Amino acid sequence: METRNIIAAISLSAAVIILYTLFFAPPPVTQENLIEKNKTEQNSDAPSLDQKENVTEISREQALSESERVQFENQSIIGSISLKGAAIDDLTFKEYNVVLNSNEKVNLLAPRNSKEGYLIESGFITTDKNVKIPNSNSIWSVSGSSKLTAQSPIKLTWANDQGITFEKEISIDDKFLFTVKQRVINSTNNKYDFYSYGQIIRNQAPEITNFYILHEGLVATLDDELIEEDYDDIEEKKFTRTAQKGWLGIGDKYWITSLIPPKGKEFKTTFDYKNKFRANFVGTEPLELNSNSSIEDKMQIIVAAKRVDVIDGYAESLKIDKFDLTIDWGFLYFITKPLFFGIDYFFKLLGNYGLAIIAITICIRLAFFPLANFSFRSMAKMKALTPEMTRLKELHKDDKMKLQQAMMALYKKEKVNPMSGCLPILVQIPVFFALYKVLFVTIEMRHMPFYGWIQDLSERDPTSLFNLFGLLPYDVPSFLVIGAWPIAMGISMFVQMKLNPAPTDPMQAKIFMFFPLFLTIILAPFPAGLVIYWTVNNILTMAQQVFIMKRTTVKTVT
Repeated sequence: METRNIIAAISLSAAVIILYTLFFAPPPVTQENLIEKNKTEQNSDAPSLDQKENVTEISREQALSESERVQFENQSIIGSISLKGAAIDDLTFKEYNVVLNSNEKVNLLAPRNSKEGYLIESGFITTDKNVKIPNSNSIWSVSGSSKLTAQSPIKLTWANDQGITFEKEISIDDKFLFTVKQRVINSTNNKYDFYSYGQIIRNQAPEITNFYILHEGLVATLDDELIEEDYDDIEEKKFTRTAQKGWLGIGDKYWITSLIPPKGKEFKTTFDYKNKFRANFVGTEPLELNSNSSIEDKMQIIVAAKRVDVIDGYAESLKIDKFDLTIDWGFLYFITKPLFFGIDYFFKLLGNYGLAIIAITICIRLAFFPLANFSFRSMAKMKALTPEMTRLKELHKDDKMKLQQAMMALYKKEKVNPMSGCLPILVQIPVFFALYKVLFVTIEMRHMPFYGWIQDLSERDPTSLFNLFGLLPYDVPSFLVIGAWPIAMGISMFVQMKLNPAPTDPMQAKIFMFFPLFLTIILAPFPAGLVIYWTVNNILTMAQQVFIMKRTTVKTVT
């Protein structure tokens, strides 16, 4: 038993070290990365997106009223495009409320001169400082349709006094995709070089979850490599990388604002902070604009709720490499994403995500049934051997070597593996963590109810033992919110522990008795869906364990 407990402790400690390495340890600095970094930062001939701006912070409503706008709307989003700068700077999700049981919808984008300014720009820049190009103060005009819908695109136009006209044709689908076709028309005899660009600007970092299992901030996939930069990292150090393919953006827990550069063309991506956060790309190869001719380019913008079907759908239909990683599935991707699809399948079948979690729990138990059977048989034999083990300890209490030899002989004779009891715990750790990720990062679980008092499976059980689960007329501090489901989980864990052979060491026995209470307190703030999973899993485990123990007998000869 002591050996088994030591092995369990070592295994759990190793798991902690591995998790730390995966989530906290900084990536190694390789020679290739240094070469690429120096190469891109030394390219001083590249055009710049920097421009002087005088921004006075005002309310979102005031900012929206300061410039003429083109409205857009489809079945998923509603908002407007400012004709000042031709920026997409006003977007609201029609299907998502800010908080549960509220009619206030989630506003994501906002004008640049509001405190929460968050917008998208696109266009062309040039290294020729004599050419006037549109900037954030330029006023564009609308030709054709005056409202952008899934059925009617819009065209924006701006011309300088040098004979050059800039056009943007913007269209949207019925969900979250903007397609921007950009054109420069030259009616002079001169020749110019232009570079297409797209840029996301965010005035300040939002309130973030700030939990190590979830990345919120600047993100990209460049040449198949996932890049994740936190806001505070970018405040300290600029990131620059040249790539042949990919996408870039700024991701929140449930929302993504992303740019997909023109296909088949090399581009340079930059994440930086200059009084505001910027994520942008600029084409590295100039588009040559000859006399009396035109050039054009096309980019795509996705400002989306991170619904799995939507994100995966865009990744497939637009052939965007690894765009599904906008959802932070984590390093257990190969478990987490299939687990989500399993839960989603049962949700469509049963109509409730809580029932879907219970159904997937049963499936997981069935998948590990043979392994659990082996482990429970060994544990049942260990429990049956407890009197004999106690006798051997008393017999050889003064000779540890003889005690160890006697114990090993007993295990060999009865074909018992003392370490097998650790297997169910070790197997459940990655599944438990993957389910936590699913509940934590997927918007499908957001504001989804179970039965009774659980109105949001992605949030903690709101009841508390310390006001008798709402029967007493007062609220309790958040650290005392220990709900009914966490308590049920703790009780089930205590009963399950009593089915296992008790440690022979009195101190270990006391520690193990305290463990269910410890986990009840620790897991109380976790999503209710996760606690429901753990409780149901405990109940199913106990049923299987009782069944095995009743069928297992050990005959020993003393």
